[in-house]
Amino acid sequence: MSPVNEPGSGRRLHIRHSTGYRYTGPVEASFNEVRMTPESREGQYLIAHSLHVVPNAAVSSYVDYWGAHVESFDVHELHQQLEIVSESTVDTAATREIDKSVSWEAVLDPGVQDRWGEYLVPTRYVDLRIDDDERGALAAILRRESTPHEAVLRLVEAVEERLSYSPGTTSVYTTAGEAWAAGHGVCQDFTHATLSLLRSLRIPGRYVSGYLHTVDEAPGQTVLGESHAWVEYWDGDWHSVDPTNNREVGPAHVTVARGRDYADVPPLKGIYAGGASEALGVVVEITQQ
Repeated sequence: MSPVNEPGSGRRLHIRHSTGYRYTGPVEASFNEVRMTPESREGQYLIAHSLHVVPNAAVSSYVDYWGAHVESFDVHELHQQLEIVSESTVDTAATREIDKSVSWEAVLDPGVQDRWGEYLVPTRYVDLRIDDDERGALAAILRRESTPHEAVLRLVEAVEERLSYSPGTTSVYTTAGEAWAAGHGVCQDFTHATLSLLRSLRIPGRYVSGYLHTVDEAPGQTVLGESHAWVEYWDGDWHSVDPTNNREVGPAHVTVARGRDYADVPPLKGIYAGGASEALGVVVEITQQ
């Protein structure tokens, strides 16, 4: 199946992302990082953003090593529940035209390989595992494509054929190899599997986290969206592809953070002093304005 092209213009989207934790007993202190702020770059523009925390906490912010906007806060009062609501209004980017003629020589140039070396090595969730016979054989076939662009198209098709979308069958700790062997997963697993093959081909690839609106425009309607993940690969420039849906990244996608794998970009992470915890769940509501 070929990637689906989306409309050329962007969208203005309001995003409300609710999440948090519930604890089995009083928690004395918690220390948290949030990556839920859409970025402003490459055609995407952040208009407004706010973060609401209960219990109330002072929020500070910084830009991390990978370029993501991080909000951090500590809670130093007894609490049994932590609630976080992030609200953002953002203009999304249109689908970009890409140069499909960039050669293997250009991508494999030592200068390119050195510059983007952090996106070529195995990581916690992106194991290359060329000794995996099936993925190794697939990588050998993909190397015979005429250009890296053609190899990426075939690669995404292969991932879609191998993995079925099946929520609840994997966890945030599932590796690319485990998802590939199981044959199912969610967007995180599709993304890690795609990255494992890209890096095996020596095509720099990075993990992108964000939000996904509906394929078709829905002005004035609030829809249940989702946190989403997709891939950027270097092919003369950074280009995007959504391997879960086998389509180009465009106006329905809102970019939040980039990194080597999920470990670099979790929407919420932290530590606390107290009993066991459970997630409150995640609700993402997106309204096209």
